[in-house]
Amino acid sequence: MTLTTLPRALRDVLLLLARVGLGAVFLAHGLQKFLSYGMAATTESFAAMGVPAPGLSAWVAALVETVGGVALIFGVLTPVFALLLAAEMIGALLIVHLPFGIWVTENGYELVLALAAGALALAAAGAGRFSVDGVLATRPAAQAEPARESVTAGR
Repeated sequence: MTLTTLPRALRDVLLLLARVGLGAVFLAHGLQKFLSYGMAATTESFAAMGVPAPGLSAWVAALVETVGGVALIFGVLTPVFALLLAAEMIGALLIVHLPFGIWVTENGYELVLALAAGALALAAAGAGRFSVDGVLATRPAAQAEPARESVTAGR
């Protein structure tokens, strides 16, 4: 059985749960950088880990994780934000965690790999019906804002 052969309602519930779960983890990590550690400490940590342009990278990571986490939770532009989040995690894997092996307890890459894989799966599968993306995709054309007539119409 594949995701496309699941009953539609079950598929949408599973996508909702995946989005909310993954989004909550990303949101927590983004807020941690902003609120728990603070951006000065996050920048220092990034510099110590050898992250290029640590000041800029710290802000980009915190913003992508926070905004991307919220976007996943609500299912807003899901493929776009999921790809941004996956790219960030792949960068963290390659720049910071790869030399330490897989185990997160040894600063390894298992968490960032799992987060990247989950984000890539959501980018491929989409948000499902129970999301802002899903609501906008099923909005009938008749309910959409009517096109405005040209000033020259009828001339």
